[in-house]
Amino acid sequence: MLHLSQKAAGAHKPKYKTSSGFVPASQAVLEKAGTKAESATQVASGKKPITVESKSFAVGMFKGQMITEQVFPYPSALTEDQAQTLQELVGPVSRFFQEVNDPAQNDSLEQVEERTMQGLKELGAFGLQVPTQLGGLGLSNTQYARLVEIVGMYDLGVGITLGAHQSIGFKGILLYGTPEQKEKYLPKLATGETIAAFCLTEPASGSDAASIRTTAELSPCGKYYTLNGGKIWISNGGLAEIFTVFARTRLKDEASGEMKDKITAFIVEHSFGGVTRGPPEKKMGIKASNTAEVHFDGVRVPVENVLGAPGAGFKVAMNILNNGRFGMAAAMSGTMRGIIGKAVDHAANRTQFGEKIHNFGAIQEKLARMALLQYVTESMAYMISANMDQGASDFQIEAAISKIFGSEAAWTVTDECIQVMGGMGFMKEAGVERVLRDLRVFRIFEGTNDILRLFVALNGFQNAGNQLRGLQKALKSPIGNAGLLVGELGKRMRRRAGLGTGMTVKAVVHPSLNASGERMVRGMELFAGVVEEQLFKYGKKIIDEQFVLTRIADSAIDLYSMAVVLSRASRSLERGQPTAQHEKMLCDTWCIEAHDRVTQNLTSLRSDTTREFFRNLRGISKAVVENEGVVSPNPLGI
Repeated sequence: MLHLSQKAAGAHKPKYKTSSGFVPASQAVLEKAGTKAESATQVASGKKPITVESKSFAVGMFKGQMITEQVFPYPSALTEDQAQTLQELVGPVSRFFQEVNDPAQNDSLEQVEERTMQGLKELGAFGLQVPTQLGGLGLSNTQYARLVEIVGMYDLGVGITLGAHQSIGFKGILLYGTPEQKEKYLPKLATGETIAAFCLTEPASGSDAASIRTTAELSPCGKYYTLNGGKIWISNGGLAEIFTVFARTRLKDEASGEMKDKITAFIVEHSFGGVTRGPPEKKMGIKASNTAEVHFDGVRVPVENVLGAPGAGFKVAMNILNNGRFGMAAAMSGTMRGIIGKAVDHAANRTQFGEKIHNFGAIQEKLARMALLQYVTESMAYMISANMDQGASDFQIEAAISKIFGSEAAWTVTDECIQVMGGMGFMKEAGVERVLRDLRVFRIFEGTNDILRLFVALNGFQNAGNQLRGLQKALKSPIGNAGLLVGELGKRMRRRAGLGTGMTVKAVVHPSLNASGERMVRGMELFAGVVEEQLFKYGKKIIDEQFVLTRIADSAIDLYSMAVVLSRASRSLERGQPTAQHEKMLCDTWCIEAHDRVTQNLTSLRSDTTREFFRNLRGISKAVVENEGVVSPNPLGI
């Protein structure tokens, strides 16, 4: 789920600094220093990660490979017992939000009503993924996603309160906590007796989390740290008793022996003393959720409350966020499901020019596109949650894609709902304007979509770059690597000649979807070629080419979206589900448009006109900044 502590605090340029040249030291841009994922245990212990071949579909795209294991067939991650448990929860949670929770009242009061908070505690909603032996419901990621979808359908403000608590607030304890830390904190957090918050963002460190200034100094006796600093825009900041806090600590660098500042994660209790909170922030949306500053003045934190290894806090923070992003897609798919219902109800009952407006092509196109966006987002959410439940370790790019896509899709769907409803949609009574206000922040927090696009592109480029370096090494020993060289060089020659490299999805998609599958394959062939061209053109300087990176990321998002709908629709067709033919239409329609966008975005990067376009954008931006606003005078000259 979601929180406000990841808002960008100002327009800071992302900072990039690693030996490989492809890893930005930024909150949401690129966490990994290598091509492989690091497990929570490895990060917490500070051990060097074990190198394994990535099974990520997105990683494969950048390397020109078709890695289908995590995507095809569409995963089913629930056991019979888990499905039964979920069935028993869905009804009561849905009825609670229909009959007890009042989203308009929460929005007006600018806090979640007490009866709602109490009811959620009784439902176990504050400890959905806490193990049952520690007082929680012990849900899997897929079960969690389904309940989050319900919350997103009815009240995003309540969703933030719940998500800031468990998706990030105490997620670090679940991922990295010692047995003692878990037993001490999780039981009360699971019941909602105590509330948690995630404290990363500061005035000078929004997307660039590596620039935080909060400090934690180890005492001479070595028994506690003294924490000083302040955090801003903290969801649940004014409610929380337990905080996951990130601060700079002085540590000896193992390689050089020098003392260096490194970020460490801490579990901080409000009861430690020296922890103060600011008043609730006044916000555009999600008004029901509490957002406040949190300050730490000489707070003594026992060394036992270090979360993970000292100095591993940056990676702890990134993995907490990576592990929670799929929940945003689930919430957004629920929001869209509810909003589409409102739009359809209006279109089916509103008469203009003697006809119901749903009969008009302009309205039909809007409703169809709304349904497409919901289907893709929902497909992504449950694809990623299932991957996680099945033990996938490399899903960072996919999770970021789902956050970007879901947050932008929900905004578009809700905006179009207001358009379909006309003046009625603009009125407060309809409830859609509140949803639109609530949605706006979802493109900002948990990594702004702009930064996450850089994450997607740069992470992918790093994997592609490492593959090319491996090929270069193989060229130095051609006899021992003949098979590899023939295969890889042959693929590149065919791709540059505009020929296919043999990639196919015919074995994994339903035969009736072969045309859409071929569209995806053609897009992937083009994508791999352009990625390699851009790497050869810019090398390590690709990190500065954000016009290019954004378009590469958009293409990656479209390609992954095509894969998930092909997979889901194939499953429906193979099972003969009643909705199979409708899902086929959704899939085919989406793949037609997504393929066209990929082709346009990628071919434009080969064009001199596009380079001129980028130069013009830079020039216009520079002139506006230097002029402190619009440069051109009013055409009347007055």
